[in-house]
Formats: sequence, structure tokens, C-alpha cells
Amino acid sequence: MDADLDLLCISVYCTADDLLPERRRNARRRLSDAEVVTLCVAQVLMGKPSDRRFLKAARRQLGHLFPYLPSQDALHKRRARLTETIEWLVGVFAANSPGAADDLLLLDSTPVECGRSVETARRSQLAEACGYGYSRSHSRWFFGVRLHLACAPDGTPRAAALAPADRPEREVALPLLARCLRGGETIVCDKGYAGREFAEAVAALGGTILRPARRDEPQRGPHLAPIRQRIESVFFTCKDLLSLERHGARTLRNLCVRIYLRLLALTACISLNHQLGRPSRALVDYTA
Repeated sequence: MDADLDLLCISVYCTADDLLPERRRNARRRLSDAEVVTLCVAQVLMGKPSDRRFLKAARRQLGHLFPYLPSQDALHKRRARLTETIEWLVGVFAANSPGAADDLLLLDSTPVECGRSVETARRSQLAEACGYGYSRSHSRWFFGVRLHLACAPDGTPRAAALAPADRPEREVALPLLARCLRGGETIVCDKGYAGREFAEAVAALGGTILRPARRDEPQRGPHLAPIRQRIESVFFTCKDLLSLERHGARTLRNLCVRIYLRLLALTACISLNHQLGRPSRALVDYTA
């Protein structure tokens, strides 16, 4: 069986259609929630954040799967209403992946820029949810949020959270880890998560922090670069193939649903690749 966008859409639709409750019939609603979720995942993999451009391309590339496509306004509204459903489906697909039972977790965060102008920072609907943070990888300040992610080495998301860019990483990491730790896991992270109180709090949750040593610490930490590079690779996949930084959101709810759609697309690909015996993050065949 060849891996392609059609096969992924069928996998996402069948899973969502089997699990989501059937809504009350509505004469004006011609697409089910499962079909809308599948369309949104296809939009991510086709790399078209603009709803107008996506719907035009979908008529040509996905017409054999979706004889009827919603209007631009209808797609926008239905997607926003399915925010919690999409977040829940990420966990469903993750549970069907080998990474769900891995005892090694990778923890880090990545910038998600939401604007550059002063007017955006002052008057945007995202102004209250965003903040100014510093990106070491780009050596610049940015206005937006950070995507905090705890994932398995194969890229399977175990827990994720969005927080203002100026919020400390350790402050966000504790409730994030509390959602996914079962006990006995080793968490590999960077120097930004250093601190005795943080390590003790994670130990109380059943985890063990493993990180490189800081310059002011006498002991030399373990060589973790090859392992930590994996989560950087996961973030690169989200930004390069899944257009994480081109989300196009202007409101907080729309930002959340678009970010979780990227995670859903990633997790659905990993789950399907596992069933097909392919490398976990071989996503190129699914991108249109």
C-alpha cells in the first residue's frame, strides 16, 4: 500500500468518524465533524494556510474524496468550534503509536511568531495572550507565543501547551509533564530547565531530569546532543513541512486550533507510518 495524501485522509476520517458522536441533523450542515477535521489536516499537509487558496486547490486535488466543499466562512467557523475535538484526537492518534509507551521523553519549546508591528502588539486580539520573547536560534526578539512540547524520540507528541513567549519555560513545563508522566520516565531537556526545585518537582511526579551541565556547575553533564537534536528535528518538521510559523491566525482560539492541527497532522502521519512499516517522520509522501 502506497503512502500518499489520499490514504492519510482516509485514515484520519475513519478514525474520527468512528469515535466522534453523531451530531443532530442540520439541513444546512452537509459535512460531518470528521470530514471537517480531515479537510483541515489535508490543508496543513498541502501547505496552504489561506482558506481561500486551500479550497480552490482542494476542488482539484481532493474532489474525488470530497464531492462537496464548504465555503471559506463555513470552514473557518467549523474549525474554530472543533478546537477541543482536534486536541483530543491528537491524543487518540498518539496512543496508537509506539512512542506512547516510551520511557524517554524530550522536552523543549519553540517560538511561534504572531506579529511584528507595534500596532499588532497593542491592538491585536492576540495581544493579551502573547508576549515578547528572545529566540536564541535566530538571535532576535519576537512577539508571539511558545509551543512547549513533550514528545517521544520518534516524534509522537505526549503533551503540548501554548504560553506567552515571555513566560518561563520551567513554569510551563511542570503542569505539562504532570499530564503525561506515568512514572519512571527520563526527561531530556536543555539548560533552560536547570534548577534544583524544578528537578525535585519533576521527581515528585515520577520523572528524572537529564540535561547538559551549565558553565557554573562543577560537574560535567552527559553528552546529550544527539538525543536533544531529535526534538529540534521534530520542530523543524513542524515548521518546514507543516507550516507552523505560517499559521495565519489573528485570534487566540484560531491560533490554538491551527497549532493543534499541525500536531494532529504530525501524529496521524506517525501513526500511519507505524502501520505501514515506514520511518516515523517520513512525511514527504503525504505532502501535496
